This record gives sequence, C-alpha cells and structure tokens, in this order.
Amino acid sequence: MTGLFSSFSLKDITLRNRIAVSPMCQYQAVDGFINDWHSTHYSMLARGGAGLVVVEATAVAPEGRITPGDVGLWSDEHISGLSSIAAAIKAAGAVAGIQLAHAGRKAGCTPPWQGGAPLDRDDTQAWEPVGPSAVPFVPGNDYIPREMTKDNIRQTQQDFARAAERACQAGFQWLELHFAHGFLAQSFLSSQSNTRSDEYGGSLEGRARFLLETVAEVRKFWPDNFPLTVRLGVVEFDDCPEHSFSESLKVIGWLKDAGVDFVDVGLSLATPGENIPWAANFMIPWAARVRREKNIPVGTSWMITQAKEANEFIQDGKVDVIFFARTLLANPHWPYRAARELETSDPHAVLPTPYAYWLQNWSE
Repeated sequence: MTGLFSSFSLKDITLRNRIAVSPMCQYQAVDGFINDWHSTHYSMLARGGAGLVVVEATAVAPEGRITPGDVGLWSDEHISGLSSIAAAIKAAGAVAGIQLAHAGRKAGCTPPWQGGAPLDRDDTQAWEPVGPSAVPFVPGNDYIPREMTKDNIRQTQQDFARAAERACQAGFQWLELHFAHGFLAQSFLSSQSNTRSDEYGGSLEGRARFLLETVAEVRKFWPDNFPLTVRLGVVEFDDCPEHSFSESLKVIGWLKDAGVDFVDVGLSLATPGENIPWAANFMIPWAARVRREKNIPVGTSWMITQAKEANEFIQDGKVDVIFFARTLLANPHWPYRAARELETSDPHAVLPTPYAYWLQNWSE
C-alpha cells in the first residue's frame, strides 16, 4: 500500500520513502563555500532515514544571496565542497537534492536571528539588490532594488543554468529551482512586485516569462533523466487568494510543458502583509488541488508534524512527497520514530546499520 514509507520514483530516481528534508538555510557559508557545519548538518539529516535531502537555497550569483552566509554555486570552485555533501547524503541511502536560488529584492540582509534587516550600506559586505521593478519589499522602505535590464535578466537565467550544470557535476540528482518566498522569480510573477511594461511584465504570460525562460535554460544543462522541480508560491494570502491560485495553476501548466517534473507547493511571501492562515497542515489542501487539477506530482511542507497525518496525506493521494524542516531539526531520527508509530514491518531499516543493529532488539 502506498504510504509515507513506500518508495517514490520520478524519472530515473527512486526515493526509498516519501520523507524529504526541506531546504533550510543555515547562513554559515563564507563567500558561498560550505564548511564543517554543513558537512555535519547534512550527514546527520541523511542518516536520519529520509528518502530525499535537499541542500539549502544555494545562490546562483553573489548578489542573489539572502545573506553573506548563503551557500553559493556561481563558481566552479564551489563544486568540490558541495560534491562532498552530495556524496555523504548518498552514502546514507538518501537521494541528494539541491535548491538553486536568487533572492532578488530580498537579498543582502542579515540572518534572521540578527533581525533579517538589510545590511547597513556602510557594511563592506553590503551590495545592491535587484528585482523586476524598483519596488521595495517593505512599502515606503528605502531599500529599493535596482530594476533589472533585459541583459541582467538573460545573465541571471544563464547563472541558473550554469549552476545547474555545476550541481550535476557535484553529484546531485534532484534539482529544485526556488520560485517562491518573494525571491526573484516569485517577484517577477507577482503583480504586486512586478510593474514592468515590457515583455517581462503586465499580463500573466509576461510575468511568468522569467520563470519559463529560466527553466528552458536550465533544461539545456540538467540531465533529462533526473527530476527538474520547482518550489512555487502558489497563493498570495491577500483579499483574493483564489485569483493568485488560479494564475499559479496556469503557470504550473506552462512549467510542466517546459519540462518541470514536480512542484514543491509553497508560499508566495511576495509582500510582508500577507495574512497567512498558520495552522497544522494548512498547505495540504492547496497542494492536493495542484496535484488533481494539473496532474503533476507534488510535495509540500509547513507545519506537518504528525506521522499518521502525513501517512494519510500520501495514502489519500493528496501529495506524493512531504517535506519536513523544523521537525527534523528537532529530531533528525524522526523517520525512525514515525516508522515505529506507523508499525512498519521493519522500522529499523530507515537507519544506518550501526544504529539499526543496536536498536532492533531494544524496547524503549
């Protein structure tokens, strides 16, 4: 029976279960390079038993970083470090994935535990953010992005493509393009942040052009037999969420035609005033609608914490994969606990042998 601990195949890649480690920014890199923190972090998560581990938002250009501590893949020099991460994930039995991102007008900020505000202009690490339009994320704020020229747009699309090529060289087999959370691609898609009058603005087709062209460029360098996926903010929780969702459904259809294999159904976060209905499992209904109405495999995250509920979401065909974030930070071995709770035939099988052997005859 299909459930949380059944396998999931997409293209030539098979996940051992439907549990995925959601990309979670650590903000510990220096000049985009990973270090011991990342090596320990990802090895720990992979050994916990998830089927897929997606490395945090990885910037395709220096100015695309959310903070100076973001991981980067804008240079061939970054490949070696990330290759060690991918190898560690695979050695633990999981599929190695990576999320490529450009923060757009949300770039150049401090880490959230330092307030998440734009870097002081006098800070030697500060840089000018860019976006589809010169519209700040916070209305009235003077942290205004520079409107991208068409040359800037083409260069950024090439940055995504080259980063995808490097990700493949590093050994990753699952690619997610970050088109959510109010970052660059999402800000092109949202009419609240995109006020352009050229072919990259105006109509839905124009606002979606950056996303579709970026996928087309990435497709040239990413292997056809590996999953190409996107995280898309499918709904803006404003006065009319159904309008933005209906637009997103059209865009998802176009993305599917362009070669996208899977959608990680996420939040828009295009404006700071969104009235997000925070509650357990609140994105599941939206993800289920995407899966049903566009006939494309989906996953989602956000406040999914209970094994039995997650299992039911899979069994009921609402989602294909569930992405866990804080749940796995709190307990990297949550998959083992979930397997026991769901009374799978061999719950220890999700663990590495040196753990499984000692736990298989031990009752808590």
